[in-house]
Amino acid sequence: MKKFAIYFTLIIVLVLGSFVYWKYYFTYSDGYRAGLLQKFSHKGNIFKTYEGELILSSVQSNSNVAIASEKFFFSVTNKAVALQLEKVQGESIVVHYREKNGTFPWNGESFYFVDSVRVNIDQGASHGFR
Repeated sequence: MKKFAIYFTLIIVLVLGSFVYWKYYFTYSDGYRAGLLQKFSHKGNIFKTYEGELILSSVQSNSNVAIASEKFFFSVTNKAVALQLEKVQGESIVVHYREKNGTFPWNGESFYFVDSVRVNIDQGASHGFR
């Protein structure tokens, strides 16, 4: 019976450990999003986190104004990236993100975590960055 309890406990610990890894540390997807940085803030009651909002425009008018758009909400855990984003509010940028299956309250509100940012010089060309 003692051997069974040890094996059972070991299996439970492995299953719980695997679940926590999958839920909070495993990167489900990663990629790039381009758009206009509309909002970036440091907020929270107990845990202060960096949260941002990027407008992804799908249709442009003749005057480079987005007609149809979608919002991309994200969190930032790296202070250096947060400082970069604070400087480029209102500009067209490209961010690299990692999507997680879940998040701890001290990491942010979103499942999308931005880990780098580039300012888009020419909005019409996806290869022009500074």
